[in-house]
Amino acid sequence: MKKILFAASESVPFIKTGGLADVVGSLPKWFDKKEYDVRVIIPKYMCIDEKWKSKMQYVDHFYMDLCWRRQYVGILQMELDGVTYYFIDNEYYFSGPKPYGDVRYDLEKFAFFSRAVLSALPVIGFRPDIIHCHDWHTGLIPVYLKDSFAYSEFYQGIKSIMTIHNLKFQGVWDINTIKDIAGLSDYYFTSDKLKDYDNGNYLKGGIVYADWVTTVSDTYAEEIKMPFYGEGLDGLLRARSNCLSGIVNGIDYDEYNPETDENIAKNYSVANFRKEKVKNKVALQKELGLEVDPKKMMIGLVSRLTDQKGLDLVAYIMDELCSDAIQFVVLGTGEDRYENMFRHFDWKYGQSVSANIYYSEAMSHKIYAACDAFLMPSLFEPCGLSQLMSLRYGTVPIVRETGGLKDTVEPYNEFEGTGTGFSFANYNAHEMLGTIRYAEKVFYDKKRDWNKIVERGMKVDFSWKTSAEKYKNLYDNLIDRKSVV
Repeated sequence: MKKILFAASESVPFIKTGGLADVVGSLPKWFDKKEYDVRVIIPKYMCIDEKWKSKMQYVDHFYMDLCWRRQYVGILQMELDGVTYYFIDNEYYFSGPKPYGDVRYDLEKFAFFSRAVLSALPVIGFRPDIIHCHDWHTGLIPVYLKDSFAYSEFYQGIKSIMTIHNLKFQGVWDINTIKDIAGLSDYYFTSDKLKDYDNGNYLKGGIVYADWVTTVSDTYAEEIKMPFYGEGLDGLLRARSNCLSGIVNGIDYDEYNPETDENIAKNYSVANFRKEKVKNKVALQKELGLEVDPKKMMIGLVSRLTDQKGLDLVAYIMDELCSDAIQFVVLGTGEDRYENMFRHFDWKYGQSVSANIYYSEAMSHKIYAACDAFLMPSLFEPCGLSQLMSLRYGTVPIVRETGGLKDTVEPYNEFEGTGTGFSFANYNAHEMLGTIRYAEKVFYDKKRDWNKIVERGMKVDFSWKTSAEKYKNLYDNLIDRKSVV
């Protein structure tokens, strides 16, 4: 039995702020339980819904030294969908109204969590072959594993994988503070280890000390070796390129299923979407106060409203786009400038634009089901999940060719009759507008071709099955080889 421990800052269904939680909560279920024992460990945040906290069972507690501090570590567990979840309890660190807050405080919080994860393993009686660490929050685990924990027989031979979900977030602060927080000696704060110019860097530590580094798409794994995408770590990632690979995320095909989804007005499948899918559009038009017209092309956007998502391009061409025969539906929150931008266009084009400046899982499902096309013009996109969800619901993605968007959306080729969506290469507003208008032309003038694009997209398998097989191969190879660090 091969033993794998997922360590992360969040996981569905307990706590979610982004795609990381979907990965951590979904992927472990896809491994053969006769061959793999995959478990998950996350913080026990006070803001986790009571319905989950009430099901957690107390395991044990102990006190742990973290530099000059002595802290309580509680361990709880529960089983869900055949997967064992552990929760690290400490009210000082995890009692806030949301999982993240002040950066300086988060750095101390996740230094504590990283050390507590390793300290808890003998207590729970689980010695993993691999600890699979996710994002900067767990970047110190590979460091600690090669530092103070390396001298204990229990930890010898445990390997680590560092998965980068978004390189933009690294856990950076001044070196003296990081030393004090993490309890690491001067040895670790050189330019070939955790030192990042004049700062300490959690994620850099994880990349340096992990036995393998992954990211969430093949294209992103190559992009981050370049200065534009590398966020200052491109040199390190080039140096570790022999231990760096990309594996595209999947989505939960049970949760995102237009045939059974209870959130949408009318269920449909690849066999009957031509007649049934449009009923969701009409229902959403009525709900949002848009002009009710089943024949009008509806474009959706479900996203964090940040500059990463290419919203500057949308701002530049929105007036031109709204002169076309389209409707535009937005769902999400983020930076004030983008929230207010969409509110403005909602006010200006009320019958054609609906700005929903909040987040609702149910509304996101309605948009995936109702829209004809889905826009993702990202400046960079490590993997992206929304385009996978839109494909699943027969909503044609229009994306920029970057990261996971390039890996998962095959551009339409009218001459060969292939493709599952539309794409553009350059970060250029009018190149994007030209692509949208090309999609409009196909939608209105070549309906049979459009439906074929929809059909091909709905048939593509982006469930976790394929991704899990690639992780399985990685785990097997890593368990069988000597450490590379």
